[in-house]
Amino acid sequence: MARPRKKEFDLKEQLKCLQKAGLRPPPERPSEADNLLDPLPERVRKILGIVQAGPLKATEMTWLIMYDISDDRVRLQIAKYLIRQGCIRIQKSVFIARSENKHFEEVYQTLKEVNEMYDNEDSIILVPVNASDVRSMKLIGKNVNIQAITDPPTTLFF
Repeated sequence: MARPRKKEFDLKEQLKCLQKAGLRPPPERPSEADNLLDPLPERVRKILGIVQAGPLKATEMTWLIMYDISDDRVRLQIAKYLIRQGCIRIQKSVFIARSENKHFEEVYQTLKEVNEMYDNEDSIILVPVNASDVRSMKLIGKNVNIQAITDPPTTLFF
């Protein structure tokens, strides 16, 4: 006898199930969302893929998603959702994406509905950015000279 197919839940359905069950992770448990963060060189490589890609079509945009979400489970589900939507994780709560305007609106509407589902003081910010703005970003901390990668110096050898 064949097993029934596993039902795939979208982000809103997953969070409704968690909310209905009243499940909360223990406070001492480390956040699983932290494990979804690639090493810095891999993140830089992915960002450069967006920045150095060809010119944007009129229907495309580059955008940042930033959030401050207190609930570990909600934060984990939103992080997984954004990764499934093709967003690249820059930091634990910051993502970048390049996609069609329609896709941006779909992600925005989903995140808006999720945020309205439960009583919270969380914030999610979606910011459209120009590729030139991303190229001029500066990095403080880890030893990665992002400027040399985004705008390599022109050198002529004889």
